[in-house]
Amino acid sequence: MTDREPPRRRVPGPARPARPAGGRPRPGPGARPARRPNSTWRPPPVRVLRLGSPRPRLRLIAVALTLVLLVFVVRLLQVQAVDASAYAAKADENRYVVHTIAAERGGITDRDGVALAASVDADDITADPTMFTRETLKIGDGPEQAAALLAPILGQDQDGLVRKLKTANTRYVLLARRQAPQVWKQIKDLKAALTKKAQTDGATVNVLAGVFSDPSSKRVYPNGDLGAALIGWVNAEGKGGGGIERQLDKELSGEPGKIRYAQSGGREVPTAGSTETPAVPGTDVELTIDRDIQWAAQNAITEQVRKSEADRGYVIVQDTRTGEILAMANSPGFDPGDLAHADPAALGNWAVQDAFEPGSTAKLMSMAAVLEENAATPLTHVVVPNRLHRGDRLFHDDVDHKTWYLTLNGVLAKSSNIGTIEATGQLGKTQAEANKVLYSYLRKFGIGSYTGLGFPGETKGILAPPEKWSTSQQYTIPFGQGVSINAVQAASVYSTIANGGVRIQPTLVRGTKGADGRFTPAPKPATSRVVSAKTAKNLAQMLESVVDDEQGTGLKARIPGYRVAGKTGTANRVDPATGRYRGYTSSFAGFAPADNPRVTVYCAIQNATKGNYYGGQICGPIYKQVMEFALKTLQVPPTGAKAANLPVEFKP
Repeated sequence: MTDREPPRRRVPGPARPARPAGGRPRPGPGARPARRPNSTWRPPPVRVLRLGSPRPRLRLIAVALTLVLLVFVVRLLQVQAVDASAYAAKADENRYVVHTIAAERGGITDRDGVALAASVDADDITADPTMFTRETLKIGDGPEQAAALLAPILGQDQDGLVRKLKTANTRYVLLARRQAPQVWKQIKDLKAALTKKAQTDGATVNVLAGVFSDPSSKRVYPNGDLGAALIGWVNAEGKGGGGIERQLDKELSGEPGKIRYAQSGGREVPTAGSTETPAVPGTDVELTIDRDIQWAAQNAITEQVRKSEADRGYVIVQDTRTGEILAMANSPGFDPGDLAHADPAALGNWAVQDAFEPGSTAKLMSMAAVLEENAATPLTHVVVPNRLHRGDRLFHDDVDHKTWYLTLNGVLAKSSNIGTIEATGQLGKTQAEANKVLYSYLRKFGIGSYTGLGFPGETKGILAPPEKWSTSQQYTIPFGQGVSINAVQAASVYSTIANGGVRIQPTLVRGTKGADGRFTPAPKPATSRVVSAKTAKNLAQMLESVVDDEQGTGLKARIPGYRVAGKTGTANRVDPATGRYRGYTSSFAGFAPADNPRVTVYCAIQNATKGNYYGGQICGPIYKQVMEFALKTLQVPPTGAKAANLPVEFKP
């Protein structure tokens, strides 16, 4: 029994569920699945995930990439082929800078080569507004900071500089013209200091990095106000603003050049190359003016205008043999190098711009007509009453007198208006005929015509045709009222007589000198005979009586050792402001030596309000002072010949 395996004990399992009615057991936990009758059980099938075909997506990506590449290709073709030149031009516009090279303005000298106007080195201060933007400087107030630094150096308004530095759509603005080299040096030193500080201090910005300079020139007048009205001035644009500077601006200016170069950050790129068209310097102009004689004339007229408290005055000095103007002085004057402090009313050259009634200095033309037409001789007797009724007026001389018994020479010496009316009345059978004859001589002397100087603003005066002369003008024009002239015309009348009756067109320019240094003389002036040499000689002797004879009106013009021919003038003056007579035009005209003339001097003073206003009294001394100086300067010796001493009166 021991070797036998012990009997196994049966462990009771879970009770089987009771069969439901019907004989089939109810399913439950642990129950076996019921078998389908006559079928075999199989597990459910496993579902497999299948991916779609990649070809459609690849095609879509390929099409998209093709379209993108096509856009790039089209754009590339547009930039490199279709619009290549336009884009290249824009690139050049931003890269290349073109600056104008100012031409050096020609100089103006006197007849001996003494500088009257010259040009010196200067700088135009410029800026590139694109270098002052917030994007460039990384600060918002770059223009304001730069303007604050530049304003005191340039002497300009700070707000104005800010506006210039903020100019849009440009890389070039002009901040200041023609500054002295010292000004640019100040700016350049300040730029260098800011650059150095910016290298060590990150908070510092060089706000002047966009400020540059262009070489230029500045006009200077070494003699200050000497001959300013004649020489003129240059305006802010570098153009002649008056006088010879304006008249000959084209010749003096030359032709500006251009330079084109690549830049980066406001600096030239040396390796990029540049192109330059050189500037052509202006032509130098040599005037007929003698600086020393100009000084003497200007000094004399300025002093007398001051003493007489007159509106203005002028003096003309002319070479009788050539027609060259040796001096043209105006007072008051101005400094062409300092126009900011000049009186605008003094900027004109009134010696050619002022039209005035000459008065008795015009009697020389009336006497020339009478002698040339053989209506009388210097010794012809002329009875001069105290009053003369002609037309609608009663004429008189400047002083009350008993009846004068004068020669024609005496009429001129004593400057008788009545005697002149009577003498010129002999020029025709009727007054109308006499008017026409006198008119023809006035025109021959250049009255009513431009002098030929071509000076800016010159007046040709006023001379109506004889058929339009009023009743009174028929008798006033012979003694210088009712006709208007300028000072150069008046001087030319006396130079014509001094030159033997031949009028030479006045000139101011002797010649020009180009960049090659070659001097080109000015064209010879036009000439015309007005009266015969005999008439001119007789008139010169008659003019001597005005100065030498004790009854003459020009005693203050005497020059010891020289024979002087001259004539006084005191005319009613038309006030330019009102058009009515107010004040007087005082004048004196003449030449010397009387028997071998070399120099003519004409002086006129407008509206002297203090002291004497007679021409012989206030202009006679000026004539003497200027004539003496001119004769010595030109080394003209006295002739030593005796004067004719023509009689002034006759016994009835």
